[in-house]
Amino acid sequence: MKLNLSTYYADLHVHIGATSEGRPVKISASRNLTFEAIAREAADRKGIDLIGIIDAQSPGVLADIDRLIARGEMEELPEGGIRYKNTTILLGSEIEIKPSGKGTAHVLCYMPSLDAMKHFSRWMSAHMRNIHLSTQRIYVEAEQLQQEVAAYGGVFVPAHIFTPHKSIYGSCTNRMEEVLDMQLVDAVEVGLSADRDMAARISELDPYTLLTNSDAHSLSKIGREYNSFVMAEPNFAEWCKVLRKREGRGVAANYGLNPRLGKYHRTTCGNGHLLADGVHSSGNHMSHPCSTCGSKVVIGGVYDRIATIADRSVEEAARPDRTPYIHQVPLEYLPGVGPSTMRKMLQQFGTEMNILHRASTEDLCAVVGDKIAQLIQAARTGTLELRSGGGGTYGGVMNTKK
Repeated sequence: MKLNLSTYYADLHVHIGATSEGRPVKISASRNLTFEAIAREAADRKGIDLIGIIDAQSPGVLADIDRLIARGEMEELPEGGIRYKNTTILLGSEIEIKPSGKGTAHVLCYMPSLDAMKHFSRWMSAHMRNIHLSTQRIYVEAEQLQQEVAAYGGVFVPAHIFTPHKSIYGSCTNRMEEVLDMQLVDAVEVGLSADRDMAARISELDPYTLLTNSDAHSLSKIGREYNSFVMAEPNFAEWCKVLRKREGRGVAANYGLNPRLGKYHRTTCGNGHLLADGVHSSGNHMSHPCSTCGSKVVIGGVYDRIATIADRSVEEAARPDRTPYIHQVPLEYLPGVGPSTMRKMLQQFGTEMNILHRASTEDLCAVVGDKIAQLIQAARTGTLELRSGGGGTYGGVMNTKK
């Protein structure tokens, strides 16, 4: 029987800033990031088919979901996920772990149903100081958390695995196998300051599907990184087949920022000055002060961290059979693409995914002019000049290459 498969766009890491009643969830996120507002943004503006809303374990968020379903504005799918218009929402939770004798790391845990998330929330509340807030530390061993996720039929994904703050490789360990049950890891999230080729330098990651997600803390950042999945329908059961590469499902492409745009791409001093290769540090302090400003504080960069722990060379990692990783610059990063220009394009093309993937350069030119149309084309094809980020400051677009 011929499979009826299609391509769907997915961003699986979006935080909730507050409940509909205004109770904070992710302290550092915008308060307009409610469950309902995220669903509307993903469906109506972004054109994202599968959206992972993190922080769904919060009792206030669960109450919001119950109300939306009771009012008939959303429905739960038997295959898993909450349906809103043409978008399916996956229920997830970001959790902080601290394995014995190691540093801290964030992981993403997704549940197949609303009932499973409620049970998971109740279990976590016995091992967590504040179940209402996002990304709280859980006081059980990491492998016990993995086992609990698996018992509910959930999916376990280490988050932004290379960032210097709260990640498996950035602040926890040199090898994931030292802190996690590798059989219960379903995929890994690369993070904004790394890409496929950088991750491929670590051989223990070979078995896992790589995900590129936005880690959005505001509505505008939804979809700044995303994935295209080949599957039959956007739902939890199909997504599991994608992760396990079963029955023709899989990742068609990862769409991510060029790692240079990430705010932790290169190592900097505490004042943001790029440090030369080979600078030695102990913890958060350098052995010699920064030659530019004298600071002895160091903020680790993903590029430099991977170079330290990699067990493959750059050449060994660059294999043509890997899933395509497309360096795509989000529309809001482009000079001249302000609110007025975005409104024009959305009125004509409907969603940001249509602008990025379906509108021709000629069609774009007719709406926003040749200069902006060529800039968007350059963003699609990775031919923009960039300045590198580091030290907590994002990189940026300079201009198009000649």
